[in-house]
Amino acid sequence: MSHDNGVDFVQDALVRNYWNTSSSIMNQWYPPEANPPEENYYYWWQAHVIDVFVDGLKRTSDGQYQNRIEAIYDGILRSNGGTFLHHYYDDMEWLALALLRVHQITRDEKYKQSALELWADIQTAWSEQLGGGMAWNKGQLDYKNTPANAPAAILAARLYQCFGDKSDLDWALNIYRWNKDHLVDPATGFVWDGINRNGDMQIDYDWAFTYCQGVFIGAGVELYRCTNDRSFLEDAKRTAHACIERLCNPESLVMPDEGIDDTGLFKGILVRYFAQLLLVAPEMNEVRDVIKANAAILTKQGLNMENGLCGPSWESRPSLPVQLSVQLSGVMMLEAAELLRHME
Repeated sequence: MSHDNGVDFVQDALVRNYWNTSSSIMNQWYPPEANPPEENYYYWWQAHVIDVFVDGLKRTSDGQYQNRIEAIYDGILRSNGGTFLHHYYDDMEWLALALLRVHQITRDEKYKQSALELWADIQTAWSEQLGGGMAWNKGQLDYKNTPANAPAAILAARLYQCFGDKSDLDWALNIYRWNKDHLVDPATGFVWDGINRNGDMQIDYDWAFTYCQGVFIGAGVELYRCTNDRSFLEDAKRTAHACIERLCNPESLVMPDEGIDDTGLFKGILVRYFAQLLLVAPEMNEVRDVIKANAAILTKQGLNMENGLCGPSWESRPSLPVQLSVQLSGVMMLEAAELLRHME
């Protein structure tokens, strides 16, 4: 692989630092000895590994990225017990999104079939409890959240764009409407996380995450692409503005340090869908400014140029151990900045 830009450097470092040859998936910590023997397996992190490899493949057409995708596809299947189906609906949505992108580039049928198999199972998340919407997991069908709904709307909309099945567009519209009606602040467009987590019908207003803004923006962008209805684009732009105003540092525009574990991946998801928003709304200068500012600060202050690692704060060098989720956000940030560079 060439190292002519920083993105391939961090992509190569991701593989060098985290790839586990025996399991054919990524270790969850670097260095390897930091991985506890009985640690919870985060399937959805591995889905995002595929997503960043797709970013690399799209950007370079380098077959090495395709080889990496092939390997981890098999590894996830093995590590998840010979199936891609899972207890958590949002996890499956992320894998289906990644595999659909692989299919779009490679035209390999197995990725399409796996994505459709996941989608069929994901549809069982919908119920009329709480007026509709997708459940977060199979054991708690009356808890509905943005992480289970907005990525499902993105997936359904992209399936419609790829294969033209009108029922997928209907799914996307219904899921999106439920998410907007129940978990988006009508006054600002800021997206809340979930409702009824503790069985008390309460909304988690205090859970203000970059992730939820990103996926709702992504859903609006995809529905705009499907329908040319500008109201979806206006929703996405409004949420982007609210997100920047509430979550980014007003001076530096830096995104927050959201810590480790699952939340370590959240910023990467936000920048992925910020970049998608810019593709359809290039006039959104505030979004462009945020991407540029965060990429610059990460590169200058947050990235260890010897080992390619970054931490949960993009303003300071990482300290070991570094978690895979956190590292993926850094890679996604630099891929988004590179995509932006090619747009200009």
